[in-house]
Amino acid sequence: MSTVASQITSMENQSAYNKQATRGATNNENDKDMFLSLMLTQLKHQDPSEPMENTEWLSQLANYSSLEQMTQVNSNLEDMSKYLSALTSDLSTNFSITQTLSLIGKEVDISFENENNETIRTTGKVTEASVYDGNGVVKVNGEYYSISSIKSIREAE
Repeated sequence: MSTVASQITSMENQSAYNKQATRGATNNENDKDMFLSLMLTQLKHQDPSEPMENTEWLSQLANYSSLEQMTQVNSNLEDMSKYLSALTSDLSTNFSITQTLSLIGKEVDISFENENNETIRTTGKVTEASVYDGNGVVKVNGEYYSISSIKSIREAE
């Protein structure tokens, strides 16, 4: 019985350490600590003449282990989601840059409305391409235009 008591004391100490180490913990971590505290309290206050069955003890430990694993899997999935989101953003930016730069030397038709709601049209060869604030810009006939203004693209003659 002394080994069970020492195990309970050890687990209580670990639980107390975990609580201190995770003051700003998420609800999952708080639930995990609460589960462990309840289990330890149950063991501490059990009737010595009718101790908890080994199967009950193992069942609760298995539940605790499952909770730990699910919490870790959830954390890993959240990290993976953040990584994939950043990767998608980077790929989108790289595609935009590649698309803009591929226009150099091509002949384009550009059409857009100016601030007076007049439609401006021009045709010419792209001599320069760059990206400003994530938006592609090309230089045609000495003027800069957004790539969203390009209506058609063809090989220069």
